[in-house]
Amino acid sequence: MLSQILRNGKLINTRLISPVMFSTTRNFRSSAYLIEGNKSSTASDNKKNSNMSDEFKNNLKERLTPLQYHVTQEAGTERPYSGKYNKFYETGTYVCVVCKQELFSSDTKYDSGCGWPAFYDVLEKGRVTLHNDPSLDCFTSCQGHVFGDGPKPTGKRFCINSASIEFMEAGSERHDN
Repeated sequence: MLSQILRNGKLINTRLISPVMFSTTRNFRSSAYLIEGNKSSTASDNKKNSNMSDEFKNNLKERLTPLQYHVTQEAGTERPYSGKYNKFYETGTYVCVVCKQELFSSDTKYDSGCGWPAFYDVLEKGRVTLHNDPSLDCFTSCQGHVFGDGPKPTGKRFCINSASIEFMEAGSERHDN
């Protein structure tokens, strides 16, 4: 299916892909997902938070900003061009704000013109699995969307909410919460 989007002031055609989720392959409390294409679900549309304990949810609400919680737990989206990592090009690694899983390298980051940080590949494929059903109970952190209009070598555009990731400068020591 083709859809037109406005990118850098020009209308372009982009191929929309059916929804597919990705999650990291660690335990329940260490998972993240992306929605492939332009379809998303909200917490009321799925059961992704059903297995999380109240204690864990409360801990997240205390640890995350309201925007981070909305984006990662309620499949929200920050406004385009508003995220701190949209035009950020330092060398390092991007990690999930919820589980601290390393997701993306600055080596695969590029300016897609969409208003959100974009990457053409995940950091380690072995840590990521794809799921067709966004209602699966194993997800704890929504990251963004994946589109099929990215650059080579993958042809994918991982469009990520800045609120769902943190940046670790190259050579810095990792400190998990």
